Formats: sequence, structure tokens, C-alpha cells
Amino acid sequence: MTTSSRVRLLLIDDHAVVRMGLAAVLEAADEDFIVVAQGDGGEKALDLYRQHQPDVILLDIRMPRIDGIETLKILRAEFPEARVLMLSTSNLEEDFVQALDAGASGYLVKTAEPEELILAIRTVRAGERYLPKSIASRLAARPQRRTFTPRELDVLDLLRRGMTNRDIGLALGLSENTAKTHVKGLFFKLEAADRAEAVARAYERGLLRVQDSV
Repeated sequence: MTTSSRVRLLLIDDHAVVRMGLAAVLEAADEDFIVVAQGDGGEKALDLYRQHQPDVILLDIRMPRIDGIETLKILRAEFPEARVLMLSTSNLEEDFVQALDAGASGYLVKTAEPEELILAIRTVRAGERYLPKSIASRLAARPQRRTFTPRELDVLDLLRRGMTNRDIGLALGLSENTAKTHVKGLFFKLEAADRAEAVARAYERGLLRVQDSV
């Protein structure tokens, strides 16, 4: 097994016993997994992510001071490429919808079996979204609610920086036409007529944070 094949994980949960148990389960279940760091809250999550740049961060929602959703928004604003799997006791629709809108790559409840957790981590690490069937079906029942993929959020971040379709394509390794398709898709989901309106609506929905984009 080469170093490049390892899946480097960051675990964030305010309960030490949960973190320790999760680390033990993951490293025992899959030899490719390595937990590079653990933290107990949002501030720690940001510091540890900056330090370790993990492949996937497993992030709880219910945490003191800075909760998981707010941590996710801050993290994605600073690191648009961050792959975040929300792992929570909450099965509330408002929680997983907010998490996905804020840029989560997946959402899983803590009652999930280890096999599903491993699948979720590998799916997220590959750049895809993972949702259990129960959550996916509930989202499908909300035709008026539109969620955003990690790639779309990447494009949205570059839109707010004033980049052209060509520049977006170069930044993300996409063709100009593919970048243009993503931009049009964002216009549709945000019900916006142009780039400025799309960015404004994204701020209103909490998909973007006010910060220096330079």
C-alpha cells in the first residue's frame, strides 16, 4: 500500500468518546483509512484543516460555540475544494438541507452501519455526493428546494470573484463550454437573470460569505 493510496481523515465531534470510537472503527475496518487529527469544535476544525489538509473531514452538526453548519460555511469559503461528510445524530430535514446548501459533500446519521460509512467516505473522497436512500428520497419530495453540488459551489465562488467562463474552466480544469453549462445551471437554481443577481442570491441563502475575494 503506497502513501498516496491512504485516505486521510479529520474527525470533528464535541464528544471525545465518539471520536475515539469512530477512529478505531474506521482504521480497523479499512486499512487505507488513517485519522490524521481529531477536534472538538468548529474553531479546532478550521485550525486542523489548515494544518493537515485531509482528504475528507467528518463533521458533526451539534457543537457548542460554532456549530457544524457555520463551520462548514467558513471552511468552504476558505477551501472551496474541501470534501466534507456531515456525520450527525440529527435526521431533521432542515439540518441536511442546510448542510447540503452550505456545500457538504454528503450527510450520514451516526446510526449508519460501518459499511455504509466507509462507502460514504470513499464516495466523497472521489468527488461525488453521498446521501442515504432515506435522505435522498426526502429531498426528492421537495421539488421546490434546489441543492447545490460541490462543483457548483466551486463555480459560484469563482463567479463572485468576477471570473469569466474561460477563467472558471481554467481554474477548475474544465472546458469553457462545461463552465458555461455550470453557470447557466446556477442561474436556473438561484432564479437569477445574470451573474450579479446569482451572487446576491447566493449570499442571501448563505451559500457565500462576505469576505475579501482577492
